[in-house]
Amino acid sequence: MLSISNDTSPDIGDRILDAAASCVLAYGVQRVTLAEIARRAGVSRPTIYRRWPDTRALLAALLTRRIVGVLSDVPSRGSGREALVERIVGVAQRLRHDEVVMSVFHSEPEFAMVYIAERLGTSQQILIDAVADEIRNAQRDGSVRRGDPRQMAAMCLLITQSTIQSAQLVAPILDADALAVELAYSLNGYLKP
Repeated sequence: MLSISNDTSPDIGDRILDAAASCVLAYGVQRVTLAEIARRAGVSRPTIYRRWPDTRALLAALLTRRIVGVLSDVPSRGSGREALVERIVGVAQRLRHDEVVMSVFHSEPEFAMVYIAERLGTSQQILIDAVADEIRNAQRDGSVRRGDPRQMAAMCLLITQSTIQSAQLVAPILDADALAVELAYSLNGYLKP
């Protein structure tokens, strides 16, 4: 066990989130416990409670880290609509293959539904902000139509989020490559001047 004086270091939070990801993959969301996360992270339960009030808050932080991490891992390849659409499709493809994110969507739909139908989560806000910035830039070069960049970014989020969530449903019709092509086509059509 780590000493109390060391339990506020930033890497402890990362270890806890890594342990939570490992638990999600091993047990599914519903069977994840703070006790098991603490054991895997090598910290006490109070150390976790100092950062997150409960398992749901910790899982929300885990999803935020994973989603924002994917956004960082898929850099923009320039400015303009084509680069923006390519980045959004790249992020969507990576998220569709993220075991932790998809485990949450499939094993705990009630948890995921909060961020699908009830409120925007932190990661969704970050995604909207990033896409809105790129839309603004693309509007300046004329490759994206006029309109409120934040509203347009929110619509891009809805289109893409729906694609990620429903990909399994349409897999017999749209394999991964076809899905990416159709998502790009949809986003290009929506954003085109």
